[in-house]
This record gives sequence, structure tokens and C-alpha cells, in this order.
Amino acid sequence: MVIDPGVRATNEAGARSEARPTRDSLRSAFAERGGIRILVVDDDPALVDLLRRVLTYQGYTVRSASSGAEAFEQLSNYGVDLVVLDLTMPDLDGIEVCRRLREATPDLQILILTGRGRPDDEIAGLEAGADDFVRKPFDHNVLAARISSLLRRRDEISRGGSSEVLRYADLSVDVPGRVAYRGSRRIELTSTEFELLRFLVGNAQHVLSKDLILERVWGYDFGGNYNIVEVYVRALRLKLEAGGEPRLIHTMRGAGYVVRSD
Repeated sequence: MVIDPGVRATNEAGARSEARPTRDSLRSAFAERGGIRILVVDDDPALVDLLRRVLTYQGYTVRSASSGAEAFEQLSNYGVDLVVLDLTMPDLDGIEVCRRLREATPDLQILILTGRGRPDDEIAGLEAGADDFVRKPFDHNVLAARISSLLRRRDEISRGGSSEVLRYADLSVDVPGRVAYRGSRRIELTSTEFELLRFLVGNAQHVLSKDLILERVWGYDFGGNYNIVEVYVRALRLKLEAGGEPRLIHTMRGAGYVVRSD
């Protein structure tokens, strides 16, 4: 039911191969993950219990909240690295909870897990600051992999990176400052929106497939949810074109997306 926590060995040529996990390697992986704290926010006790068991088995420290108010209390009292958030809350709507969580902790990873399936719900969640969106019913293995990818990307960002400023047409992407501009207009972006824009502009005039985008931005090395790419591109376009500027991110039907100036 759950992905076994294994280790990967890399040979001198750089090729990856599966390594049989030893007892020591498993203990080390669990100890490392045990320092990562996940908050599950859902008012369904059965689902919360299931997620607690699944994520604890993966080695994470798990807390839970059944309402928006309780989620904020948990966040205030305990350090949290990632939140798994349902949109249907008994007090506050999950979108509002997401927005407040993002405002309070800009670097927090937020994964929305919900039974709502309308595209408008996804857009609203992403605009509120969510980093990923998974629909119920869900596969436990996929959810565990999504969480692992978000946390891995967070670690890569925290280690720092390029000092460059990417430019294309009137768009500039300040990588160290993690901010973008259309001309002189500053564009506020979530961490995921920024990483997507950075990848697109860094490969301007090249058509990028959804598979490649999922791999490079979300860290998925398996078949992912193409809809999440579509939703994030739409959200990026809304922000990039909010001042009436011409479109820069274009859809290539059946191929992917490309940044180019027409």
C-alpha cells in the first residue's frame, strides 16, 4: 500500500540503480524524515487516521487538526513543514485557511487534498497559495510521492542557487530575490509559481512538455497529474497579463508550453 523507503545507489557513470535497503539505511532514512513535521487538516476522523498511519509509516512526524481554527493553533504551537489540507472545513472554508496559512508562513508547503473536483476549486486553491492539489479518492503511493517531491524541492530552494536574473521581452525573473517583473510592475508569486516561471523563462523559445515540467518543477519521476501544470500555467498567465501585457506563455497543442514573444 505504501512505497517502501529505499535507497538509491549511483555508479561512477551517473546511472541510477535500485539498492536493497539495509536495516541501518532504513533507520537513517526514518530518523531524517522524523524531523519533518506534517499537519493533516481534515474533519473526517477515519481519513485523518489513515493519513496518520500512512505518513508515520513513511517516517514523518504527524499532527492533525479538524478545523481551520485548530490548524492555526497547531501552527502557532508547533513547527510545521508541510500541510495536507481539505477544502471543506466546519468553520472556515479551506481556501481561506490556505490563504491565511500562506500569509503566516510563506515557505510552508501546502498540499490540498479534497473531494472537490471543479477546475475553479483548483484555481482558487492555487491562487490562495497551495503548492499542489490531489483529489479524493487518492492512491496512497502517489500522495506519499507528491509529499516527498514538495519537501525535496523545498530543501533545494533553501540551499540557495543561481544569482542570475533571467530576462525575456519585458519580463525579468530575479532568481536570488525570488521575484518577477513585467517592465516595472512587480509580480507577487508563490514558491511554486516562481519555480515554474523560472523554468519556462530559463528555456524560452523551447517547447517544454508537461512531463518535463512535472519532472523539473514538481520533481515527479513518475506519471503525474497534467492538470496541475495546466492550472499553474493559467494562474501564471493571469498574473503576468494583469496589467494588459501581451501573452508570453503559449500553449503548443499536443506538445506542451513555450515562452515566446509574438
